[in-house]
Amino acid sequence: MAANTQTNMPLRQIAVAFEELALALKSGNGDIQLVPFCRASSRVSVLFGCLGIAFKFAEKDFVDKIQSLTEASSSSATLQALVELDIKSGSMRGGSYSNNLLLVKRGLDMVKVLFEKLLVTGGNSLKDPASVAYARVLAPHHGWAIRKAVAAGMYTLPTKSQLLKKLNQDEASARVHMPKLCKCIGPCYTIC
Repeated sequence: MAANTQTNMPLRQIAVAFEELALALKSGNGDIQLVPFCRASSRVSVLFGCLGIAFKFAEKDFVDKIQSLTEASSSSATLQALVELDIKSGSMRGGSYSNNLLLVKRGLDMVKVLFEKLLVTGGNSLKDPASVAYARVLAPHHGWAIRKAVAAGMYTLPTKSQLLKKLNQDEASARVHMPKLCKCIGPCYTIC
């Protein structure tokens, strides 16, 4: 791929952002700064958008939660400080920053599982990898109606090649960046 194309490769940008977070976590005090976490996570919303109508709800919710966490960075510098502040104030329920962090974590986990499945699944269909990722990560937290709507939406997913094209990737570059992302994304949210 041409050098000027490298800047318009969301998958590469996401992998690099989470690699930087993982390095900071490894070399720091075991906590992640909230602003870089939000910046890296915000790049992931592009992936939900590329999956089409089946994950449109996730894209909007993900973006809203990251915006909320970004606003919280004025009072909490790290993920741990954010959670501790909510515990101290007794506001751990829905709508709290900690709850929003949990929902972002689930979105990141969904992407991680999707990519792990894509890397080991042959063919051009996203339906099976996306269905497995949804069933494992998000479905346990959704009611019947949402699960059924997502199941129906799975038939509208783009093909793997269409997804890669939307991400300005080819198969070879995806096989480089997807594993990097999967490797680095986990440590960045397991502390949440």
